[in-house]
This record gives sequence, C-alpha cells and structure tokens, in this order.
Amino acid sequence: MNTAINAAPHTSEQLVTLFNRCFESTENTRLLGGATEPEYLPATSERGAQIHFTQNYFASALHEIAHWCVAGVARRELPDYGYWYAPDGRTPAQQAEFERVEVQPQALEWLFSVAANWRFRASADNLAMGLGPSEHFKDAIYQRAVSLTVDTVNPRVYQFSRALLARFQPGQSTAWLFAPERFARESL
Repeated sequence: MNTAINAAPHTSEQLVTLFNRCFESTENTRLLGGATEPEYLPATSERGAQIHFTQNYFASALHEIAHWCVAGVARRELPDYGYWYAPDGRTPAQQAEFERVEVQPQALEWLFSVAANWRFRASADNLAMGLGPSEHFKDAIYQRAVSLTVDTVNPRVYQFSRALLARFQPGQSTAWLFAPERFARESL
C-alpha cells in the first residue's frame, strides 16, 4: 500500500530531470512544466516531442507521463495523442466517457506514484460540476493497477518506474513495486 506523505523532497523538477534523462535522446521527447493546461506536442522537424504538465505540480507531471506511456507510436505522432477531451464542466455522459478512457493512465499514474513514494489520488477532473471520481471509476483503476503487477508493461513504463525507484526509494526493486499488495482499493 502507498502510505507516502506528499512532502519535500518531491519536486516536479526532479521528474523533469528523470524523464528527460530516460527519454530525451532515445525517444526524442522532453517533459516540461509550467503550462496552464497539460498538452502533448508531437515532434516536428525543428524540435522533439514535448509533454507539458500543469504549473509545476508533481502529480500533473506523473499523470502526463502516464498518458505518454499509454500512447503507442501512431498516437505519439498526434497532438494530445489524438484523444477526445472535454474541459471542466462536463455533463454526466461526458464524465462517464472521461472515466472510461482515464482508467489506464490513472492506473499507471498510481504505479508511478508508488515508485516515487507519492500519494496517488484518483481524479475526476471535473470540479465545476462537483463530480468526484465515481466508485465504479475507482474500482476500474484499482483492477487495472493490480493487473499491471502481473501483465508485462511496456519498456517505457518499466524504465521510468526503475528511475523513480532509484531516486525516491533507493534499495527498492521493481519486484517490490510490481506486487499487488502495493495497491489497496481503500486508499482511493
């Protein structure tokens, strides 16, 4: 179970450094903070791909990295991976669609949070409508997170998980991280 307290020394700059060290040269992708809204920009002939996360929030950086890790090669050639997105103020039907597509990235964000010794919070991302994450959504995130412990994750997930462990939990192994007991439904 993840019982970390969100406190120093966690900074978004640490995540930027770790991510860029892992992927800037091999994947031609950089992580950048300070954005008003998160955004993914594919590589162009002038620059590599860019993942922009909100302000300098640690959790926003982890979440946007998770989206990048979910996206396949073709999706990484499209702005914002070609996904549908409706901003804050979604209707209940739009919220249900949001929750459907957010299960995988939020499960990965939870995995990265555990590796970074950071408290994960499921996000409905719909404050204006007063809709928090539904119990169904939390159940789906939990089930997907546990399945990540037995499924083979893609090399980017594995590499970034190892980098997070080395920085935030030296001495812990990926075997420790990829264990179902790291994820407790009641913590969501």
